[in-house]
Amino acid sequence: MLHGGSVPHLTPEATLAPVLSALESVLGSARPAALHQPHFAGREWAYVKDCLDTGWVSSVGAYVTRLESALQDYTGIAQAVAVVNGTAALHVCCLLAGVTAGDEVLLPTLTFVATANAVSYCGAIPHLVDVSPVTLGVDAAKLSAYLAEIAELRGDTCYNRRSGRPLRALIVMHAFGHPAELDALAEVCKRYRIALIEDAAEALGSLYHGRHVGHWGLLSAVSFNGNKIVTTGGGGAVLTNDAALAQRARHLTTTAKQAHPWAFIHDQVAYNYRLPNLNAALGCAQLEQLPDFVSRKRELAQRYRQAFSHVELGRILMEPQDTRSNYWLNLLQLHPAYDLLRDTLLEACQARGILVRPAWELMHRLPMYRDCPRMDMTTAEHVERQLICLPSSVDAGSVDADSIDRASPHA
Repeated sequence: MLHGGSVPHLTPEATLAPVLSALESVLGSARPAALHQPHFAGREWAYVKDCLDTGWVSSVGAYVTRLESALQDYTGIAQAVAVVNGTAALHVCCLLAGVTAGDEVLLPTLTFVATANAVSYCGAIPHLVDVSPVTLGVDAAKLSAYLAEIAELRGDTCYNRRSGRPLRALIVMHAFGHPAELDALAEVCKRYRIALIEDAAEALGSLYHGRHVGHWGLLSAVSFNGNKIVTTGGGGAVLTNDAALAQRARHLTTTAKQAHPWAFIHDQVAYNYRLPNLNAALGCAQLEQLPDFVSRKRELAQRYRQAFSHVELGRILMEPQDTRSNYWLNLLQLHPAYDLLRDTLLEACQARGILVRPAWELMHRLPMYRDCPRMDMTTAEHVERQLICLPSSVDAGSVDADSIDRASPHA
């Protein structure tokens, strides 16, 4: 995190000029420069056409199984269950972790709203916590100190002594692709007997201590939304090393239908969450290119870092120590003395066709979550004002990016 200092007396235009120059040096002249758009340069057309030719387009088909197997091979996680989107994956993770109505689930205030919404779908209550200035994920030391104040164990269940409700789980979100402090957070969860769920929606391809994220949680969720590093259009997956949980995930996401040649027998209230074969076909082609995608996005991060190395207004946020980030989105972190210029910079970039974005609105500021239990949010409140998400497509800055991203059947 950057520290304060003296600020030159310059006009906003003069102050922002080095930032705009650095962005243009990386992105080139092609406009608009999208925040993140899909890259289709593999077998996408062939696989989708195969679905259309054979008629296997819905939630049963070979590509669903193939996608799940490819995810298992790539991440090293034993089980993958493909679902309709990342939010559905998180919802299922919460249910399988034992989250029920009236429970509290710890999660970072700096996250996309889906993390909190998934908890709400269970009838549970988001309990919002602060983040680390280094990882932008849950701050393990601060969480540990907070739980020492408010948590108590009664048998095998942890309770919030202030509300009297069970603290059932912690959802750790790997913000912008950067892995959180998984070892320390797993230790906190073990100490307080809280289930650990990894929200890895943005972190496919990211490693923590040499292993793919998702290995530390009881369950984890990934997203294949159109803006993710790998897309199926819409889609996601539940990942787990627990075979029994994976079997329950498949059952729960397939309307809890019991196997039978013709009868429709369902044994619990469940969900129509399975990923269609058509989407899975797209995902299979995308996963084949994932190593290259990660490599190119990491190269882009280095280009940004070099371009901004002499820009006083801010710096590029780099991956935490002992991690390998997929750099889903590159982040410019403004010097605290300049954070009041954030919106001016956003407007200046938008006017030039550079489609930057701020970070998400903090969960405790949203109307439906502002009354949720929470800890001190000092770091998140400071950091959120300083972050600007930069164009981070796989081929950002490439001269032929437009033709590649919208590749025709003949490309």
